[in-house]
Amino acid sequence: MITSSELKSLAHHLGADRCGIAGIDRFSGAPEGFRPTDIWKECRSVVAFLKRLPPDVILPENPVPYTRAAHILYEELDQLSMRLSFELEKEGIRSVMVPCDDPYLYWDEENMYGRAILSMRHAAKNAGLGILGRNTLLINRDFGNMVYIGALLLGTELEPDPPAEDFACPPGCSLCLDACPVRALDGITVNQKLCRERSCMKHPRGWDIYSCSACRKVCPYRNGV
Repeated sequence: MITSSELKSLAHHLGADRCGIAGIDRFSGAPEGFRPTDIWKECRSVVAFLKRLPPDVILPENPVPYTRAAHILYEELDQLSMRLSFELEKEGIRSVMVPCDDPYLYWDEENMYGRAILSMRHAAKNAGLGILGRNTLLINRDFGNMVYIGALLLGTELEPDPPAEDFACPPGCSLCLDACPVRALDGITVNQKLCRERSCMKHPRGWDIYSCSACRKVCPYRNGV
């Protein structure tokens, strides 16, 4: 049977920049219907992994470079999940991939509020990969908030990683809240309707353009703690 350390080494070999493991007990506070065992009742552990965004890709005034980089990382994370799943099958471990972005089922049209089948940022936090900042983004100690997240549900219980408790947002910092042009942040959650109307632009040709990353840019932990 593969160990937690061996699994994380395998994930790194396949392209993950960081990897952690969480027990399903850490998801007890998630809304009903959005816990790992609601997705797959045989789930016993959750693997979360990160891939880093190029550090300056969000800085240009033109939003296309960031949009393209994000789409590439979404695809790479899902491909990583698939490859890791096949490798774990060889070790006798059953697994189910979780899409790192869409599709998902829950959508409130009036409030433009979507909820993924599993919260990736909470999965990463529960796996010890970082904290949630006041902008609601995951902050990793080494890479800051310039990361995207993937996850895999395991049918085997593995040793979990300890939560990241050795750092937090700077006391009194409100840079991300103040920088939001539509005041969608309150330090605890995000108003998705306000945020999406500003940050997700639909191009006439059908492309989704990520047109705002103000809260990510101004964070003092953007590139690491």
